[in-house]
Amino acid sequence: MLNKPQMILLDLDGTLVDSVPDLAFCADAMMEQLGLPTRGEEQARDWVGNGMERFVRRALVGALKGEPDEALFQRAYPIFLQLYAENTARRSTVYPGVCDALDYMQAMGYPLGCVTNKASSFTETLLKELGLRDYFGVVVCGDTLSTKKPDPAPLLYAARKLNAVPLQSLMIGDSVNDVRAARSAGFQVVCVSYGYNHGQDINKAMPDKVVDSLLDLMGTI
Repeated sequence: MLNKPQMILLDLDGTLVDSVPDLAFCADAMMEQLGLPTRGEEQARDWVGNGMERFVRRALVGALKGEPDEALFQRAYPIFLQLYAENTARRSTVYPGVCDALDYMQAMGYPLGCVTNKASSFTETLLKELGLRDYFGVVVCGDTLSTKKPDPAPLLYAARKLNAVPLQSLMIGDSVNDVRAARSAGFQVVCVSYGYNHGQDINKAMPDKVVDSLLDLMGTI
């Protein structure tokens, strides 16, 4: 059972929004410009969750682990950033039930925040283009602080901004990074089953609850 929280924070990619179609498109376009083989959307789904730089490194090596030649990365990264700036929200979609669930949380009076490892420029564009920005009293991005998830600092920062006690707060995400950050910050944590967790079953990370849709939380918090 979940305790009624003072505040709710939500991850972005893989929790609120399926952003892989845009990320995969940009990764493949980058690879084409470099004269390298494209990777495809299916592989890209396993590479999201640790920030843009790590995503590009994974695309270059074609695997979750490993490092590309640094000179190649330095060529590739600006290409990817330019492509993604032009394609941040063209193919990305809000997951079913998300807006209804956010409406419910707002109606229940919960202060809401978004905490993501995505850079602020892309985060703000994505939230605004998909009609989600106005739900959140605070948005903490991968470049807001000197550290990002799984470090607890972004969650604690959001709690301060929303005047909430961490031990009485809830994090909703999709990955082991969200679980680790929440545990370190003293938050309760709920995970969605459909997100990006490098192909691993999120139940193995032992969040307090796993749901198939954010709508499943209606009536339980």
